[in-house]
Amino acid sequence: MPLTSDLTLDASKFQPKAITQQTNDFNAGLIKIMQNGPRWWEVGAEKYRQMRWNGETPLPKPVVLDAAKNTTLPSRDKDRGIPCRVFQPEGGKPKGLFYHIHGGGWVLQSEHYQDTMLKFLADQCQLTVLSVGYRLAPEDPYPAGNEDCFDVGEYLVDNAERDYGAPLLFMGGDSAGAHLGVLATFYLLQTRPGFAFKGLVLNFGAFDLSGFLPQTWHFELSLVLDVGIMQKYLEAYLPGKTQEQRRDMWISPFFADLTKFKLPSALFTCGTLDCLLDDSVLMSAKWSMAGAESILKVYPGAPHGFVFFPPGGTAETQKGLDDIVMYMSERI
Repeated sequence: MPLTSDLTLDASKFQPKAITQQTNDFNAGLIKIMQNGPRWWEVGAEKYRQMRWNGETPLPKPVVLDAAKNTTLPSRDKDRGIPCRVFQPEGGKPKGLFYHIHGGGWVLQSEHYQDTMLKFLADQCQLTVLSVGYRLAPEDPYPAGNEDCFDVGEYLVDNAERDYGAPLLFMGGDSAGAHLGVLATFYLLQTRPGFAFKGLVLNFGAFDLSGFLPQTWHFELSLVLDVGIMQKYLEAYLPGKTQEQRRDMWISPFFADLTKFKLPSALFTCGTLDCLLDDSVLMSAKWSMAGAESILKVYPGAPHGFVFFPPGGTAETQKGLDDIVMYMSERI
């Protein structure tokens, strides 16, 4: 009987031949689109956010749905609320609440930018979905955004069933939001030790901010995200922090001793054409090594941000969404 590995990956998914022509064509078009227009650090974060909202950047204008309700939840700071956006499922009482944290490199986007995806998840999983509008860098660098995510998490642990008719069951986010989701998990495990998530949904997260894992440095495509863009984000989010300081677990959760936590189940998703691929693969392995359930789903050729791309682009988008629905539905 041959010797088998204790760690198993489907290597075929990581090979270029696994990428469909449809996905290759979509990526080529996306690279071409992204070559036009200014970068956020060239015009300033505040101006770029407004340009993005107005549809004045190469990326399409965000789709904002009337189905959502805007609300405000309390923060640790007196007289300052945290904006949030809430979707209720169609077709009956929610079975639970999913707490979502948006991406954007800790600098861009808001709770209004993933309406289509969040409405889909609300309806398909029969969950209330709440997305937090945490403070952004460079105006409010670390730890401001983190604290907002922590505060909303605590509020939902304590009050979700009273306010929304269902308990907090899941948390997750995309890119910077996945990073903040892991940190919020660490925080809630300390401040609300009697609480336990049913699961985390961590899409293409950044888990090592100390100097980046090898895929970030080796990634040569100008496909949504690369090492230069990541460096600009971290200059805004972590001004003045040394590499050693960035290894703090509250900045780089990859450096946390995960064995000290009773971790919930986690789903890690990432495309193979994402400069943060190593983050998901290695963090999912560390999660499993700590004794928690860890599910890694890899999508051939999918770029960073693929789960909220419009239909008809890459088929990996719908596959990713369907996997997220299956993961949460199985655990409700």
